[in-house]
Amino acid sequence: QVQLVESGGGLVQPGGSLRLSCARSGSIFRPYTMGWYRQAPGKQRELVARITSSGTTTYADSVKGRFTISRDNAKSTVYLQMNSLEPEDTALYYCNLKRFDMDYWGKGTQVTVSS
Repeated sequence: QVQLVESGGGLVQPGGSLRLSCARSGSIFRPYTMGWYRQAPGKQRELVARITSSGTTTYADSVKGRFTISRDNAKSTVYLQMNSLEPEDTALYYCNLKRFDMDYWGKGTQVTVSS
């Protein structure tokens, strides 16, 4: 059974940086896509960034140029480097793994951007 555990969230001032990590346990065959989603209070969950097994990345327009997703297959971990954080980035950030009809989620890590 695949499990995803996020870490790295916290409180940061506007303009600051954070790096989120998502560690996967349990085996799964490639190909699969890893992604980061976020949900702010009163809003729907939205895609932030995703990366395929081949390394192709996709970003939400709101984070392009500020966030970078990467994966370390040897460590079964995916990262989200977040720079130039804005108050609008405040949300609960979730890690996701998709493979065909399989869809796994972590429990989330809170990111709060505030002065």
